[in-house]
Amino acid sequence: MAVLQIATRPFADQRPGTSGLRKKVKVFQQPHYLENFVQSIFNAIPDRAGKTLVLGGDGRFYNREAIQIILRMAAGNGWGKVVVGRGGLFSTPAVSTVIRARGAHGGIILSASHNAGGPDQDFGIKYNTANGGPAPEKLTDAIWTASRSIQGYQILDGADVDIDHAATFWLGDMQIEVCDPVAEYAELMARIFDFDALKRLMQGPFRMRFDALHAITGPYAHEIFEKQLGAPAGTVVNGTPLTDFGGGHPDPNLVYAKPLADELFAENAPDFGAASDGDGDRNMILGRHFFVTPSDSLAVLAAHATAIPAYRHGLKGIARSMPTSQAADVVAEALGIAHYETPTGWKFFGNLLDAGKITFCGEESFGTGSDHIREKDGLWAVLAWLSVIAHTGQPVAEIVTRHWQRFGRHYYTRHDYENLPAEIGEQIMHSIAAQLPVLPGQTLAGREILIADDFAYADPIDGSVSAHQGLRLLFADGARLIFRLSGTGTEGATLRIYHEHLEKDPLRQHQDPQRTLRDLIQVGRNLSRLETLTGRKTPTVIT
Repeated sequence: MAVLQIATRPFADQRPGTSGLRKKVKVFQQPHYLENFVQSIFNAIPDRAGKTLVLGGDGRFYNREAIQIILRMAAGNGWGKVVVGRGGLFSTPAVSTVIRARGAHGGIILSASHNAGGPDQDFGIKYNTANGGPAPEKLTDAIWTASRSIQGYQILDGADVDIDHAATFWLGDMQIEVCDPVAEYAELMARIFDFDALKRLMQGPFRMRFDALHAITGPYAHEIFEKQLGAPAGTVVNGTPLTDFGGGHPDPNLVYAKPLADELFAENAPDFGAASDGDGDRNMILGRHFFVTPSDSLAVLAAHATAIPAYRHGLKGIARSMPTSQAADVVAEALGIAHYETPTGWKFFGNLLDAGKITFCGEESFGTGSDHIREKDGLWAVLAWLSVIAHTGQPVAEIVTRHWQRFGRHYYTRHDYENLPAEIGEQIMHSIAAQLPVLPGQTLAGREILIADDFAYADPIDGSVSAHQGLRLLFADGARLIFRLSGTGTEGATLRIYHEHLEKDPLRQHQDPQRTLRDLIQVGRNLSRLETLTGRKTPTVIT
């Protein structure tokens, strides 16, 4: 089989963001579009010859076609071996697991995470490096540079290969291994957690429900929860990955996973509920009649980490993204360990994890993880919660309530305004930024502003600086108000406003967060001039 040299021209819109390149499916289906970006990835990795690449995706529309193209391009670009998940499937945490277990040079993940799927919806592609984590900014910048000057790409002249059966074979001079996408990840989970204790939990009166949202974690959840831990059949719902996620939105929050939330707040609710997203790296945790915020989830798991065998000797440190509540900081201080505040984006945790500075990390956008891999991990978080329940013998609501009594409750809510015109989103952020110099010392809604800034992060490991990571108002009483434009969508802009207030009085820790934070919510709306500029009176999503 010959390697074809295909002439092409650059596309102007292939700059990868925090999570790679995300566009509508129809954009990726343009002639040469996917090929250009894949070749740009390969051009940014000059030492790829003979190395191993891991490849898979969340099964969304165009996943299978893209897998075939990338396999032939990998063969045409000198890769020695590609490990691909059967059916072209791999969760993002599983890709990180396999990269690290196999000593692979890197991996390509095909996903748009929690974004909707289907022929008129979203697709994405990102590269993970040898540590199993997302490409750092230095590499994504190199990919972007390569995409702007590309003149051609290399692809093997061959037919599609069988990716539906586990096997090892050759494509030109490159070996392909089609593997079980679940096995190595499930083996890792069994080493981290006490599966015997979790089996005993499942054999009691305890009932749980896991909603895979017709996304990638279905096969993993069926294998781990039902087969290995013995949960009853039917514990996992919507467990078959579909190209359009069953017409739903694979985002595990109270809006897009409403059927699960309704079930957990019903009269005869299960004891525990959880959901994950399109590619399996996010999680939502629910107890009976109780929702756990992602910020609280990180803090509670850190406080109970020694209940999990892999962390029985304690944690080295904890990191959180800047918009995530400060609940984990309070736990770290109580444990006498370091805590770090990073920009949003899991790649910023990578240096801290690789340097052994932290063990747990998390983001308010339903992402939680540890040093076992270099991605956030939805099922890991679910297993960690089950471990805490098994160890304490307490329901979710009691675990969290006792946590608040000890550490204080960080009332927290995020308001998302989705699909704003991009120019309006930028106008809002520029308008707020212009006010920052005069805000310190002012009192808004009875709270004095101590600091108003545009968050910048100096990486303590490599010294790199990441600026313009979100606008912050820090108040004298510890409250925070934060504004960010999200980079995870494929069109328009999503403005996220974060509100936080610490309540130490146990008698005041059981109120509605929207009511408790209403003064901060109004300050945020006033500063951003939301209703005037957008016409929006309510957020698209509240978490």
